[in-house]
Amino acid sequence: MARPRVVIVGGGFAGYHAAHKLTRLARGRADITLINPTDYLLYVPLLPEVAVGVLEPPQIAVSLTASLPRVRLVLGEAHSLDLEANRIHYRNPEGGEGHVPYDRLVIALGSVNKLLPIPGVADHAHGFRGIPEALFLHDHMVRQIEMALTEPDPGECAARCTFVVVGAGYTGTEVAAHGVQFTTMLAKQKKAPIMPKWVLVDLAKRVLPELEEGMSRDADKVLRERGVEVLLGTSVQEALFDGVRLTDGRYIPTRTLVWCVGVRPDPVVENLGLPTNHGRIVVDEFLNVPGHPRVYAIGDAAAVPDPEHPGRATPMTAQHAVRHGKQVARNIAAEYGTGKRKPYRHRDLGFVVDLGGLESTANPLGIHLSGIRAMLATRGYHLLSLPGNRIRVVGDWLLHAFLPRQAVQLGLIRGPEVPLDNAAPELPVRPPLPTRT
Repeated sequence: MARPRVVIVGGGFAGYHAAHKLTRLARGRADITLINPTDYLLYVPLLPEVAVGVLEPPQIAVSLTASLPRVRLVLGEAHSLDLEANRIHYRNPEGGEGHVPYDRLVIALGSVNKLLPIPGVADHAHGFRGIPEALFLHDHMVRQIEMALTEPDPGECAARCTFVVVGAGYTGTEVAAHGVQFTTMLAKQKKAPIMPKWVLVDLAKRVLPELEEGMSRDADKVLRERGVEVLLGTSVQEALFDGVRLTDGRYIPTRTLVWCVGVRPDPVVENLGLPTNHGRIVVDEFLNVPGHPRVYAIGDAAAVPDPEHPGRATPMTAQHAVRHGKQVARNIAAEYGTGKRKPYRHRDLGFVVDLGGLESTANPLGIHLSGIRAMLATRGYHLLSLPGNRIRVVGDWLLHAFLPRQAVQLGLIRGPEVPLDNAAPELPVRPPLPTRT
């Protein structure tokens, strides 16, 4: 009897943990294939530390082949689904087409930058979802400070030293907190004529609006103490090459607009022919797509019913994605006689927010922490959650604690290669390779 073929599309938190759990449950009794554009799992929560030079990119890129040795990795971007023939079609990094047959399919496509119909944003803003965007932002910050050193026009110099972040949620708050520290250090090292200015903009009434108020107060205090101008109840009305116009009428000259207003499901979801709800694939409490018993969907791309909030889907967070992945593995294994199929359940473990340096805010298991205690909890949480490279990460943290950061721009990623409207933020946009003859 042929072994069941389980195909997982997407190697983010949901897909990775689905593959990892299923290999342990299957014990060689299933062929597991993972389709992903890259050969690594990106640990997104530590991405701000890459942008400011604390961590090297490979430290937060966990090798899929090394950490999932019994899983077959297919490099490619899935683009269509044949429900009748039970196969998923993909495009490999060199433009070639291929397909993989399945007996059970897990769709874990993840999410991309959320877009809003604001003039100029798609042209002049950059997101923060992948290593290419983090590398671009690092080089861009260094470049702006260095160009300000030789800029004779005071207005132009001030614009280059002004950095605007839109979105005061988890990502935007961390980017602003880390970014202001990094650029202030750069300005002092290079003796810039003026100190950098950071502006954090959000329509919400407080920073970190999705988290508890104590964490919001902690983050707001740290940001303001570092000189970040926090503009709440405000958004971008128009983005231009040389600045942004806000909804309160202000115009801020700047060369930097970082877009962190949230995420949306991978647009590939729309081409799969499956039922969706606000762009996310509809699933039942067992993570199964109704009417398609062979197909499951998890993570940001799935509208998983939230048992704690009936009628709503679980939020697009790493915690839920990890748990989705583990539960879908159990349910698929149950179909083949191992364990029992169960509905998705979760318990909030709390959140951690790294504000750079010795500052963090956290509420593990509902216990509010700030300052150094929160920093220790935050780093401990990340080390426990990181599937690999832990010693390397700790090594980088220790080096950063005792040695000054190397602030140079390598020019590996340019602005046009990381557009905001990008269906695959984990990959830079480059000209297509020549077709084979």
